[in-house]
Amino acid sequence: MRDPIGDAVKRVGAGELIAYPTETVWGIGADATSDDAVDRLRSWKGRAEDSPLSILVADFADLAPLGCRAEGAARNLAEGFWPGPLMLVVPCSRSFARGVGRADGAVGVRCSAHPLAGALARRCDVEGTGPITATSFNRSGGPAAANRAEARALVAGDPDGPQIVEVETAEAGGMRESTIVDLTQAVPRVLRWGAVPPEELEPVLARIASP
Repeated sequence: MRDPIGDAVKRVGAGELIAYPTETVWGIGADATSDDAVDRLRSWKGRAEDSPLSILVADFADLAPLGCRAEGAARNLAEGFWPGPLMLVVPCSRSFARGVGRADGAVGVRCSAHPLAGALARRCDVEGTGPITATSFNRSGGPAAANRAEARALVAGDPDGPQIVEVETAEAGGMRESTIVDLTQAVPRVLRWGAVPPEELEPVLARIASP
């Protein structure tokens, strides 16, 4: 029986790149623990070495085993917006591949509401692969692939590029890219506004910041 998610996880374990849909745009997955895989991703995207990459998780419970300190504000935000298009930047004691996370050790974590992305994250965890990266599927400076046709166009004629996870009914949700909140300081800071708008997020942030 065909198992496209299992095939994708095997590719990740072999150091290859995959492309998968989220509720926002398409993303690129690489083994976030492999220097070679992350270097391959950066080379394909043309992404600067000082631009950190985030990781995909299946749920909030995944954070502690990954060495991420995620209590208080992180738990409140996850309870309100996960799974969904909100990335949290949290302190993390674990070392991933170079270029995953920031110089201070903080890592962006993304819990996608898309069933295929969630299934990929869970399957990687079960099979001891990854975690995988959560970064938009595009060449740096270009728009992220918003649908399968655009994803296929990005890898047309490129056998060494990311392999698209071929689940026919799985498509990106077409939302704006994720909102990003930095939780490494006492007061949460929005690094990028995206699919979670200010009118939804700011009241929660205000409650978190209240003494």
